[in-house]
Amino acid sequence: MTTLFTSFVLAHPLVSAVAVGLLLTAPVWLGVVVIGERQVGVVVKKFARRALPVGRLVALDGEAGYQAETLPPGVHFAYWRWQYSIAKVPVTVIPQGEIGLVVAADGKAMGGERILGRSVRCNAFQDARAFLTGSGEKGRQLTILTAGTYRINTALFDVITRQTAAAYGMTADSLRVHRVEADRVGIVTTLDGAPIDAGEIAGPTVPGHDSFQNGQAFIESGGRRGLQEQVLLSGSWNLNPWFVQIEPVPMTEIPIGHVGVVISFVGQAHEDVSGAEFKHGDLVDPGHKGVWVTPLYPGKHPLNTRVMKVELVPTTNIVLNWAGRTEAHNYDAKLSSITVRSRDGFAFTLDVSQIIHVAAPDAPKVISRVGSMQNLVDHGLQPIVGNYFRNAAQSYTVLDFLSARSERQKEASQHIRTAIGAYDVQAIDTLIGDINPPDALMSTLTDRKIAEEQKKTFEVQEAAQKQRQQLVRETATAEIQQQMVKAEQGVRISELEASAQVKRSAGEAESFRLRATGESEGIRLKGVGEAEAIRATGTAKADAYRAGVEALGPQSYATLQLIQVVGDRNVRIVPDVSVSGETGGEGLVAALLGSLMKDRKNGRGDLPASK
Repeated sequence: MTTLFTSFVLAHPLVSAVAVGLLLTAPVWLGVVVIGERQVGVVVKKFARRALPVGRLVALDGEAGYQAETLPPGVHFAYWRWQYSIAKVPVTVIPQGEIGLVVAADGKAMGGERILGRSVRCNAFQDARAFLTGSGEKGRQLTILTAGTYRINTALFDVITRQTAAAYGMTADSLRVHRVEADRVGIVTTLDGAPIDAGEIAGPTVPGHDSFQNGQAFIESGGRRGLQEQVLLSGSWNLNPWFVQIEPVPMTEIPIGHVGVVISFVGQAHEDVSGAEFKHGDLVDPGHKGVWVTPLYPGKHPLNTRVMKVELVPTTNIVLNWAGRTEAHNYDAKLSSITVRSRDGFAFTLDVSQIIHVAAPDAPKVISRVGSMQNLVDHGLQPIVGNYFRNAAQSYTVLDFLSARSERQKEASQHIRTAIGAYDVQAIDTLIGDINPPDALMSTLTDRKIAEEQKKTFEVQEAAQKQRQQLVRETATAEIQQQMVKAEQGVRISELEASAQVKRSAGEAESFRLRATGESEGIRLKGVGEAEAIRATGTAKADAYRAGVEALGPQSYATLQLIQVVGDRNVRIVPDVSVSGETGGEGLVAALLGSLMKDRKNGRGDLPASK
């Protein structure tokens, strides 16, 4: 059929012209509107039976003017040009890391206590009818647009982006997603909400607003405009700059060797938990107004320093100098040497060092009582230490301080330890430094000291001389003593030798006595034996003689015995030398020669040598 129609049109030129004209004018007489996929069609109705109410800009019931509904991408019919005007606007794009602010040109009027239009359910401002029928308010909106693409009715809503920020009197950076860097916190000030209660300096923490990203939830939960107690921690936050302002500050750092005592100006009602024994201040639990009973220990803490104050209290030993030097902590910058007057009327100065320690659990008590560590030094320790030494000096002379310094220091330490203990501060030690008496007194004292030292020197020298003399005396005595010892030992040796000799003599005498006794007894026994033997022999001989006599007769037996004796005894019957009876010397010479020859023969010598 289409082929027949086409053939008919081609065969009749007039019909062809009419067909082409109808085709070209079809969008007009059909009311066709084509909306691109990256466009939004904003509809304006040129005339209608009813006019818009006074004060309204966007029509909801077909009135003339801007219509609430927009045209989405595609082809739309019945939008004749004589009745409608279609504005094709690009979609609204919010890039990543940015936000969009919205200003509504129509809606209910805001109350006098509000500066931002309340949030309503309108599909992120893409449903204008829902916004208007949901009691959306004209003006700046509390709700923001986050990153994404939106089909916004630009007749009702103006969207402010980084590209258009300058036209609305804003900076481009204010339309970025807000970042709170690490180790920092954001101090929040809200610009909308109920006024802060009388007597308060900041709005209380309220729940359910997603860290101020849901402004409507914040307001409905009773959030107050102004400085907030709650802080923003590190991170990225979609915040409406018309609703909140953020001041980034560093986290509160408590260094090693310190604790932080929190003094809070906001929070729940004050309730003292210090107990009846502590009568010099009030302590409260964390989250209440006042001095927190629990200190902050070393580390980083996300505190709101606009509504809280943190007093650092050193928990290490603190040295305070009443002298011309200052420690690094600078607490003793206002302290100076203590001027005192002694009992004898001399004015002099003392340098004093006081070592104190504040225990971590006692730090809140100290701050509750005096307010700060500097106040503790200026209004507590300075008068205690200074007045003690001024009062004590009146009981002693200058020389007492100089000569008995350790005693004065011990007395001061005991008194000051008790005095500052009432402040919950431990006194570790009190040290007296330089003592600066008057120059005239020091000169006299120096002369006296020199004289005393000279006297001591002379005494030492005298003692040395005496010791030297004693040494010489002792040395001589030792030498004499040595000789005496030798003599005594010699005498002793002699006595021992004599005693030994006596004992030896006595032993020999006893030995001789015993030997003599033995010999005499032997001789006696021998004599007895020999006598017995002789007696027996004699008896035997007598018997033999008697038998011989009886046998031979007395004369014959006697002769026989004589001959036997001569033989047994070798008796010479003939002489060896015979000297004749001749007169003269020849007989004597012959006898002498005969005797010599006999001796030579017997081997008793040689002949005498001739001279």
